[in-house]
Amino acid sequence: MLQDALAGAGYPERVLVACSGGPDSLALAAVAAYFARRGHVDGRSISVGAVVVDHQLQPGSDAVAATAAAALRDLGLSPVDIRTVEVAATGIGPEAAARDARHTALEAAAEAANASVILLGHTLDDQAEQVLLGLARGSGTRSLAGMRPVRGRLLRPFLGLRRTDTLAICAAEGLEPWHDPSNADPAFARSRTRVEVLPLLEEKLGPGVAESLARTAAILQLDADYLEGVANDTFARLQEQSGSTVSLPEEALRALAPAVRFRVIARAAAAVGGQQPSYQRLLAAEALLRRRGSAGPVELPGGVSVYRLSLAQLLADGPSTPPGVPREGARCGKLVFRLQKPPQI
Repeated sequence: MLQDALAGAGYPERVLVACSGGPDSLALAAVAAYFARRGHVDGRSISVGAVVVDHQLQPGSDAVAATAAAALRDLGLSPVDIRTVEVAATGIGPEAAARDARHTALEAAAEAANASVILLGHTLDDQAEQVLLGLARGSGTRSLAGMRPVRGRLLRPFLGLRRTDTLAICAAEGLEPWHDPSNADPAFARSRTRVEVLPLLEEKLGPGVAESLARTAAILQLDADYLEGVANDTFARLQEQSGSTVSLPEEALRALAPAVRFRVIARAAAAVGGQQPSYQRLLAAEALLRRRGSAGPVELPGGVSVYRLSLAQLLADGPSTPPGVPREGARCGKLVFRLQKPPQI
């Protein structure tokens, strides 16, 4: 499985394993160490290092990180880097804030080690939990598509393995993984999903629920990729941009299929520096297309305002016309996106 993932990544010469010391990432490190000892994959040269991120969220986290690093060195991985991070209170939730801090640290470690690939130990169980959480939150296709096997330099070669498989690998290699107590803490939605919801579904619906959820994610990844590709191409064709303002012709927007139209609106918000809008905010912005005359603004996350300028307004406006909203040659109204203030950090 790891061999196929590395082949798909073009046989990188330098690889980092992200390891918390838990069973999933430690099992991945053990498998990667096999190739490190051989020095090649399918005859292509490879060296494998590792990085341990200490989030400092629990007492004794530095000792846990040091123990994990020692185990990685014993496996023969080199170098082994410990990165200590501060998880800021950003208002996006502790799990998301920790993930952002961790990914920043991983990218920095990869740059320092000149590694083109970072291996992550997420399993099929993690993927199933991700899909369930997305369903519970009413998320869209991209969220329900779960974690990607490949995203940038991040590779997740264990998405086809169950958590029991990684425990078996650790046992076979004589490794003693650390079991994060937060994984069983009911204060976290993911922990409740792992400890209570998935086992209950397996009990009531029969075995295979986790595999079915992971299969759903794989199918939706294909759908999401296609729709996002269409939306990106459509946005590039329609958008008129100047400085911090983007405008889209309402006539062309109305003609789009809803699945594409909502994605184009979200893409426009991102283009001026905004964040991914919720479905409710996208509905509010899209509703401007059904208004008469100039309308809005609707506020989107990240300090973005979106409003409708009617054709009459576009033709009548003088020098005060917002940047990026041309008067000459206007044939229809426009949906205008403008960054009003920088996003809150």
